Amino acid sequence: MASKDSFGARGTLSLGAASYEIFRIAAVEGSANLPFTHKVLLENLLRNEDGANVTRATIEALGAWDPSAEPSEEIQFTPARVVMQDFTGVPVVVDLATMREAVVDLGGDPSKIEPLAPAELVIDHSVIADFFGTQQAEAKNVDLE
Repeated sequence: MASKDSFGARGTLSLGAASYEIFRIAAVEGSANLPFTHKVLLENLLRNEDGANVTRATIEALGAWDPSAEPSEEIQFTPARVVMQDFTGVPVVVDLATMREAVVDLGGDPSKIEPLAPAELVIDHSVIADFFGTQQAEAKNVDLE
């Protein structure tokens, strides 16, 4: 778990009885000049600094971003959650199930096959009302569906 705070950016925001852990991007030199998207990435780096995958140098490199320079660094990004719609999420679930079956076939523990970030699958099935304004509309739409 991330625990480093090389820039002293970690803080607490208290609202009523609730407290939230925050990471102040202003603690990183150059952050004020970054586009909004880069500020989001910077906050993510500060939140996930672990000294191995995300280091002080990684964070400083983003703070020193030069829009006119040729890209030279890859920006580490650790999503807090992944939301997938059914058309992309179902294949992922099938892949996970297949990997777990393969691990079992090889004599391993299938519980070791887990996503690194929490994932939520949203099944979004739209329904179109082709029939309306009659007593039979609902039955006809259900039959058509």
